[in-house]
Amino acid sequence: MSVIAADGVTVRYGKKTAVDGVTLSVAPGSVYALLGRNGAGKSSLVRALLGMLQPARGRVTLFGEDVWQHRARLMDRIGVVSEEADAPPDARVRDLAWLSARMYSRWTQGAFDGRIDRFGISRNARYGDLSKGQKKQVALALALATSPELLVLDDPTLGLDVVARKSLFEEVIADMAERGLTVLITTHDLSAIETLADRIGVIKDGKLVLDDELEALKLRFRRVRYAGAPAALAMTAASSRAWGSGTEAIVTDYDDVAFERFRRETETSESTPMTLEEIFISVAGEEQR
Repeated sequence: MSVIAADGVTVRYGKKTAVDGVTLSVAPGSVYALLGRNGAGKSSLVRALLGMLQPARGRVTLFGEDVWQHRARLMDRIGVVSEEADAPPDARVRDLAWLSARMYSRWTQGAFDGRIDRFGISRNARYGDLSKGQKKQVALALALATSPELLVLDDPTLGLDVVARKSLFEEVIADMAERGLTVLITTHDLSAIETLADRIGVIKDGKLVLDDELEALKLRFRRVRYAGAPAALAMTAASSRAWGSGTEAIVTDYDDVAFERFRRETETSESTPMTLEEIFISVAGEEQR
């Protein structure tokens, strides 16, 4: 059974369609990275997945239950770190923990205290006096101390420096290793998520245009360069452009046999693997040529 299952989810704001018929699933114990440019529909989809808004069409289940009908009960099993960590500015860190302990049945005070100590944050500190990075660290400590089965991170490293980003991901990875935590994350930090994610979804203009295992993506996306003008590749080219006196193409269904045949025909050609960032740009970047 999937931890998250979305079936044809559409989200509208008036006449504007923010999410358009998205279907996806997140397996237990996996890390699903949902990627997209600003305004692509990521946060709207996450809100629908969490039952914070009702889709115009489609259905979402969490742990096999309809999230819109059973949200109050399901949220006890979910930890959330939102894009903009928010709490009353006058609240002390210890007060936020006190409140969470009364809202979540599996609250673990020791886990919260341990993370706050590692982050070097005083329990007496006012939330409004914390830096942006410290606020995210408090939000993560609160989320993980609820002993969640599912952790949802909505662009958690936005605005953080390198040290704070590394610290945040290390805490998530440690919990994953300890208890098989399932993670859904939206992020622009593609280099970090490349070492963490099992599956990648790319949303563009509200549509899920890519949904595959990360390793499978790396196998089938290649940059192919060859001498001469654009030619039939016997493989699907997402885009092509001039490369010196030759051509560079981004291939989305790379096959060694097909490439070897093409290489013999063109005499001079080469193929190179692509990073997740390069794959993302090829799929979600400007309109392809």
